[in-house]
Amino acid sequence: MATAPVALAEWLGYAAAPLWLELLLDVVVAGIIVTVMLLTSALAGPWAKRKITAMFTDRIAINRVGPFGLGYIVADSVRLLSKELIIPDGADRPAYDVAPAVLPLSALLGFAVVPMGSGLQLADPEIGLAYVFAVSSMASVGMVVGGYASGSKYSLLGSMRSVAESIAYEIPLVVTAASVVLLAGSLRLSDIVAAQQGTLVSLGPIAIPAWYGFLNPFAMALFAVAALAEVGRNPFDLGEAGTELVGGYITEYSGVYFVLFFLGEFLHIFLSGAIVATLFLGGPLGPGPAWLGVVWFGAKIWAFFLFTQWCRSAVPRIRIDQMLQIGWKGLLVLSFANLILTAIIVGVIA
Repeated sequence: MATAPVALAEWLGYAAAPLWLELLLDVVVAGIIVTVMLLTSALAGPWAKRKITAMFTDRIAINRVGPFGLGYIVADSVRLLSKELIIPDGADRPAYDVAPAVLPLSALLGFAVVPMGSGLQLADPEIGLAYVFAVSSMASVGMVVGGYASGSKYSLLGSMRSVAESIAYEIPLVVTAASVVLLAGSLRLSDIVAAQQGTLVSLGPIAIPAWYGFLNPFAMALFAVAALAEVGRNPFDLGEAGTELVGGYITEYSGVYFVLFFLGEFLHIFLSGAIVATLFLGGPLGPGPAWLGVVWFGAKIWAFFLFTQWCRSAVPRIRIDQMLQIGWKGLLVLSFANLILTAIIVGVIA
């Protein structure tokens, strides 16, 4: 297994610079690299979604523009950004204008404290995990404001469903993450990653890493299901149920505002994948030298993205009452049971 990631200054060769300049370069360089990585992933997400969905439904995917249809990434960007921005007559204009920026901003703020390997971490506060949950939950504010400000009943109903879903599954998400905090003994994300170094079991040439996903797979399964609901993927995609709510809270949005909502949706999927990778899959840890950490981290995030697309294609949508029952009567109870059992085990071992 790889050791702790190398510092960004050592990786890029400016470690000999004065301390203030090194810190400034760390923030600037890491910010640029992380932003480019995230925006590239978010732009490639819709292309990958179409390809995966076509494979599951035995159809020919996009293949007309560029090799493997990769030109659709540029074509879609130009098409969406060039569309006319239509403002409904009954819209609350200030709130209508602010809402689309909240979703991508909350996801980008969440990535600021996630250790991505190779020194890519903008900040490492002691309450890193709590910070991620706090800023990512801001997305619900954007949904509510967007649905209300549109002046449409479809949009308002979609935003209310999204908030009900977020509340029902945010609590099991946090409680399940708390069991990881008990195991690692820290809310700092770098400490959680460091606690997963080493090997859990060695079976000859095969070594099972000491990742919490192997140590407590039940908690990882709970967290993954709750994360699916948080990002609105099947079977929990009820905020934008096409047959009932048209586009939900984004029904009345077009042009660049729609692009911001769409971008925020995919960024939150990748943020959820980053949290799953950090808490249960060792973050950037993996075989090979430390500088490969960012590659392993990206692979784990995309693995979670592929999991969400598999659920989108293979799992049917459930009713709103079933969704709430699963959240409040199922995942909430199981997450607390997992937390209590983890606390007992940690107490006995300690």
